[in-house]
Amino acid sequence: MSLNAWAAETLVLEGKEGPGKGKRIVLVSGDEEYRSEEGLPMLAKLLSQHHGFHCTVVFSWDPEGKYIDSNHQPGLRGLKALNDADLMIIATRFRRPEAEEAAHITAFLNAGKPVIGLRTATHAFTGGGKFGETLGFGEFGRKILGEQWVNHHGRHKREGALGVVEEANAGHAILRGVKDVFGPSDVYGVIHLTDADTILMRGAVTETLDPKSKPVEGKKNDPMQPLAWLHPYTAPNGTTKGTSFCTTMGASVDLVSEGLRRLVVNAAFHLTGLEVPEMAKVDYVDPFYPSFYGFINDDTYWKEADLQPEDFGLGKTPAMPDPKGSPEWPFRPVKK
Repeated sequence: MSLNAWAAETLVLEGKEGPGKGKRIVLVSGDEEYRSEEGLPMLAKLLSQHHGFHCTVVFSWDPEGKYIDSNHQPGLRGLKALNDADLMIIATRFRRPEAEEAAHITAFLNAGKPVIGLRTATHAFTGGGKFGETLGFGEFGRKILGEQWVNHHGRHKREGALGVVEEANAGHAILRGVKDVFGPSDVYGVIHLTDADTILMRGAVTETLDPKSKPVEGKKNDPMQPLAWLHPYTAPNGTTKGTSFCTTMGASVDLVSEGLRRLVVNAAFHLTGLEVPEMAKVDYVDPFYPSFYGFINDDTYWKEADLQPEDFGLGKTPAMPDPKGSPEWPFRPVKK
């Protein structure tokens, strides 16, 4: 790990040649549980190297700004990258950004720019802060993505989530080439979507965390909860309109699913006004060894890890230990 006391705030990956050349994506990590600091750099690599998007990954830092600390809720740094971004991908949980950082999100939303929300983005922010005069931190999920935190519909760390295409919208471009979507994170409860939302996929609760496990029988999957959808949002200024895509999958181990990676990449193409490929390339750029999800309650963990943005750069493959109490999940790439 880097020994630099003060590192660059963000990970910047220049886009290679591709249809996304000239488009800028900012990926905002920062959650205590689902390892977005691992998953978003991996997505940034494939978006930039396979498809040409210029990508910037934002992290949550410790109070002194010396190392990545995903447990520090006020720690988001580098959101100024949103000032010239075309798309924000966010996977935060209960963040409390400083006012000067939050202002960049406000301006981005007031411009009506598109948002992709992953997993805990439904409860991305908390506290008394606001984006502009009208959008409270805690309202971001419900108003911008269409849903807030409701509940664990599946049994946490025991039942998985299988993506099932919504037949009425099976022809939507975001679903091109998408199949076999599975995540060991359970299905979230989703109850606030309206007729204005476009449900693309539902989540079937499965018997186990094995990708080949069957959906459970009975009321749990009748009806199945929405898993991925498009939502029209109104910006904090009360007038500008924008569009978001949200999926309640998005743990770093969920992204082992090729189908899920393609779903997110397709959404990035669609929301930035590009033609969605018939079969978007989503192979890992560098090996990907995600740790299992779970809270890290060791106060020394992040300081001792001393993770810096450069540790997630091209040619780099960090591999962090699973949190204590994690179940066996032998479906990840094995480090050689």
